[in-house]
Amino acid sequence: MVRIVIVMPAYNEAANIGKMIDALCGEEFPKINKAKMLLLIVDDFSPDGTGNIVRQMMKQYKMLYLLQGKKAGLGMAYVRGMRYAMKMLGADAVLEMDADFQHPPRFIKPMVEAYVNGAEYVIGSRYIKGGSVPKEWALFRKMVSFFGNLFIRIVLVRPKLHDLTTGFRLTKVKGVLDKIKLENLMELKRFAYKVDLLYQSVKLAKVVKEVPLQFAARVAETSKFNTKEMVSTFKVAIILGIKDKIRFLKFGIVGFVGYLVNALALKLLTVLGTPGFIAWSIPVELAIISNFTLNNLWTFKSETISGTGNILKKFLAFNGTSAGALLIQLIAGTIGDRVFGIGARQILLPFIILFLVLPYNYFMYNAVIWRTWKLPFLAKLFDGKADSK
Repeated sequence: MVRIVIVMPAYNEAANIGKMIDALCGEEFPKINKAKMLLLIVDDFSPDGTGNIVRQMMKQYKMLYLLQGKKAGLGMAYVRGMRYAMKMLGADAVLEMDADFQHPPRFIKPMVEAYVNGAEYVIGSRYIKGGSVPKEWALFRKMVSFFGNLFIRIVLVRPKLHDLTTGFRLTKVKGVLDKIKLENLMELKRFAYKVDLLYQSVKLAKVVKEVPLQFAARVAETSKFNTKEMVSTFKVAIILGIKDKIRFLKFGIVGFVGYLVNALALKLLTVLGTPGFIAWSIPVELAIISNFTLNNLWTFKSETISGTGNILKKFLAFNGTSAGALLIQLIAGTIGDRVFGIGARQILLPFIILFLVLPYNYFMYNAVIWRTWKLPFLAKLFDGKADSK
């Protein structure tokens, strides 16, 4: 049976924590049959005695744990909790959840069910059918939440996801959470770190699922929402969006170098009177070698392939996926020779590269070679793993 650990930071939550523990351990966990549920409270030695309440309740609930440490912000509390859940509690998945009842306990079960049914990353979404924000919120707060979330969706180019700022998420450990350098997340002292964590999790997870969340107002104390948190969140989203654009720019530069290699080789072979099949094929292979080398060392530096054996294996795979590019150029070039003559090769080549080869290569590099895009149907094809969805 899978082990799911709820990581719940609780600083000065004495007014809520006892009720929350009873709601989870006493009421909701018994309703979940397909997973062993554990609750880890992360308390930074709250002066209001939150930790003492948890410690007393641990005598009643065996699935309840307490982790205390130096106060270093919300993000670091989650990072410490996630590390503890993975290393000490054997978590197969980790669920992020607030202690103030803004994430109602009744929504845990559908999150767990989505994970058990194959999702590797589950988002509690306020902006899909069945989800909502509190009626008690002022109109300005509702507008900031909705349009702020929309802004982040646009910046990160994630139109299929509806709630990118929610703090209610369940993440598979193997292959997703354990691949993220948690201590290096941006803005760990603020809520904004959640955007960075979500962004990286979505890129790693093969199956992402949104389930409805009816976000609630706090039952005690006041909301921690403020302008600084909002600005910080927008800043993180913009930085992440720019990083994606920089990768595409690098890809374009590498592609242009490959084009120059391709064009020069094609020119030379044409001058030498080389037959069309060879003249259109050899330049592609030279460009493939150039593209693989530069992309591996620069464009996809964070996923750089190292080791002679691994490089050779990936290069062969790269050539295999690039066979499509070779075929595209060969067919289009041969047709161009017959229609326009070999004298038009240098004019035709840019159009073939830009409109046919470039889109194909960008897809294959991200989806197959460096695997920055996690697509379930390709995981079946190249890894031989069945999608658990």
